[in-house]
Amino acid sequence: MNLLFTIIVTFFAGMGAGLGTGFAGMSAAAVISPMLITFLGMDPYMAVGIALSSDVLASAVSAYTYHKNKNLDIKNGLIMMASVLLFTVVGSWVASLVPSTTMGSFSVFMTFLLGIKFIVKPVMTTKEAMQGISAEKRALQSIVCGVVIGMICGFIGAGGGMMMLLILTSVLGYELKTAVGTSVFIMTFTALTGAASHFAIGGAPDWTVFILCVLFTLLWARIAAVFANKADAKTLNRATGIVLVVLGIVVMGFNLLTK
Repeated sequence: MNLLFTIIVTFFAGMGAGLGTGFAGMSAAAVISPMLITFLGMDPYMAVGIALSSDVLASAVSAYTYHKNKNLDIKNGLIMMASVLLFTVVGSWVASLVPSTTMGSFSVFMTFLLGIKFIVKPVMTTKEAMQGISAEKRALQSIVCGVVIGMICGFIGAGGGMMMLLILTSVLGYELKTAVGTSVFIMTFTALTGAASHFAIGGAPDWTVFILCVLFTLLWARIAAVFANKADAKTLNRATGIVLVVLGIVVMGFNLLTK
């Protein structure tokens, strides 16, 4: 019975995380962590480590799918990733110097609001419009935005995937598919870094939960990414918005249960 319950919890956790990753480049940690903590009574630190591990393959297969469909900006993604990783460390250091504040709900609330935004005001930018910006300006924008995302993620400790999607679409003017593809590309490496550090510090995870979460998240991320790359812009905006709104509401509910 315990194994069956674990399979059920990890299946729905992986489904929510995979859909969020494949559609919107959302971090699996926002969905998997609260479910493992709430229903399996797992240590929060270890739950985050497993969630980040699930993120690695899910983001990688999503990035591959977007790249195969020519919806990934690798060059500027690498530039932004370097800035994000560096300034996440800086943000973490700054956070250690100031009094603790309750910021855990930031990422979840942002997920909900971003979902509403995609439904009400969809991103209809085209690839042709994206090409109107010079390579030098795009690279500079990627560095600056990477610094902002890294500082926020390091200081608050959450919201990386959502921050990237918001900035890529609203600030850098990316077409939605390219924004998501670039976001999951970056998330592959940031999640790998986070997972490795978690297990190096906290020790080995519960391997059953680990394997189930990784497999289910990978499966649903692949399904979502394939659908997203075949959908037209209006359908993708609506589907992405609905997924984010539902996940935001569900995770807020889980957070309330843990308090």
